[in-house]
Amino acid sequence: MEQDTSSPDPFTAVVVLSGGMDSTALMAHYAALRFRLVAVTVDYGQRHRREIDAARDIAAHYGAAHRLVDFSGFGSLLAGSALTDESVAVPEGHYAEEAMKATVVPNRNAVLANIAVSVGVACRAGVVALGMHAGDRAVYPDCRPPFLTALQELVAVANEGFPTPRVEAPFLTWTKAAIAAHGAGLGAPLGRSWSCYKGGDQHCGICGTCYERREAFEEAGLPDPTTYLDGVTRFAVP
Repeated sequence: MEQDTSSPDPFTAVVVLSGGMDSTALMAHYAALRFRLVAVTVDYGQRHRREIDAARDIAAHYGAAHRLVDFSGFGSLLAGSALTDESVAVPEGHYAEEAMKATVVPNRNAVLANIAVSVGVACRAGVVALGMHAGDRAVYPDCRPPFLTALQELVAVANEGFPTPRVEAPFLTWTKAAIAAHGAGLGAPLGRSWSCYKGGDQHCGICGTCYERREAFEEAGLPDPTTYLDGVTRFAVP
């Protein structure tokens, strides 16, 4: 295969779109910058499959090309994570609690990001965008600055000689509340996003990610557009 030294399109962004609040705000961020959007959603066998429907809806909202990648067999190999293993209960409580480590999917962001990079190289995108933020760092190693730096280096080496996208995570140092405020300010359809790890027909309100969502809207001083089964219970910060 011959090397392709042509340049990527600097105004095309491949956005990793889970269907959650952060990636919805990320879509709004790049839409506001007038990027042509390609949304990549990965079915990795997650129990909360409702987020895939949300991603499809949000991609359509932004007129983005939506690429749904069937990687569903991946989850069956990952015993021990509450997001892929039905024998593990989804923990409830504040997101900072030690119990939230049960929601770690081993190497998930590395897998999702590299799938998106492959799509980015193929469609000559200038940017691959990830939605990790500062609030994720305590629980998820692949949401920390060293991960992003290593990923950027890997992408450059793995695609040398080909039109290589730049990997960006604009919310890396932001709080969830700041993301909520930013997304709301850009008119992002945050109410159509899906956060709940329990994956029912309605947000439970008390799993770690539901509580983090509730807290973000409250701290940002924004009305929460989400209907929760339990929107009253409070959890103390550990």
